[in-house]
Amino acid sequence: MEKQFVARGVIPPMVTPLDPDRRLDAAGLSRLVEHILSGGVHGLFLLGTTGEATDLDYDLRRDLVRRVCDQVAGRVPVLVGVTDTVFDESVRMADWARACGAAAVVAAPPYYFAAGQPELLAYYRRLADALPLPLFLYNMPSQVKVSIAVPTVVALARHPGIIGLKDSSGNIGYFNACRYALQDDPAFSILMGPEEAMGEAVLMGAAGGVAGGANMFPRLFVDLYEAAVAHDVDTVVALQRRVMRISSLIYGIGHHNSSFVKGVKCALSLMGVCGDMLAAPREPFNASDREMVRQRLCELGVLR
Repeated sequence: MEKQFVARGVIPPMVTPLDPDRRLDAAGLSRLVEHILSGGVHGLFLLGTTGEATDLDYDLRRDLVRRVCDQVAGRVPVLVGVTDTVFDESVRMADWARACGAAAVVAAPPYYFAAGQPELLAYYRRLADALPLPLFLYNMPSQVKVSIAVPTVVALARHPGIIGLKDSSGNIGYFNACRYALQDDPAFSILMGPEEAMGEAVLMGAAGGVAGGANMFPRLFVDLYEAAVAHDVDTVVALQRRVMRISSLIYGIGHHNSSFVKGVKCALSLMGVCGDMLAAPREPFNASDREMVRQRLCELGVLR
């Protein structure tokens, strides 16, 4: 398999809209897709951490992928998360993604039992050999308990079916080490996960960012990316400052690991895009936290 698909730009990790019974909210999903695409994004990433993938049943995951791919209809590439503790389930989800028209899949290391680096090397090579679509590595050590070490990333980048890395470690040293080691491989895309570092990362040569805030404000992140590509540092500084303001106002509400997703979903609900229900066992913000999000959206000029 030759590395033909190259991911660049802003590829939001889409939230998964759920109705009050925690079934897929089809109407909210349709509005969300159009809301994000209207901002000029360069792709969509389904079933990632922001999409609560590991807490969704397989029928809902498949329905989500089918509906989004049908609605997008080739306007942008769709990437699908296939992270799983079971090898064959990852392959089955990738087969479904391909049948629906997705462009690539994304996989973090299997969670629960943390794998060693030799095991990760063997696992990803075997997975890439079995997949019908190109594969993005997904470095998410805070959730899966292991980081894909830089030498492992470099070795895996040689596999023709492995086309990039989404790094959500928040470790800029790690990110830059991967980028530097693979700077002569233009077919291997390195995408920044934390949006708080996206402007700097793209200025330094990253292919783009997987910004959760682009669920709410897609045009802001597209403008930031374009300014960074153009090396318009003054604009990058100004837009990154706005990104940081959103981060401090919206993502810091609540006291749990899921507060970021709760904040994004709550904001989208208040903006009239989709509901704020989360997958079990997590619950939406309570009334006081929801009111705080509303007030902060007013501060940002989004609501009145």
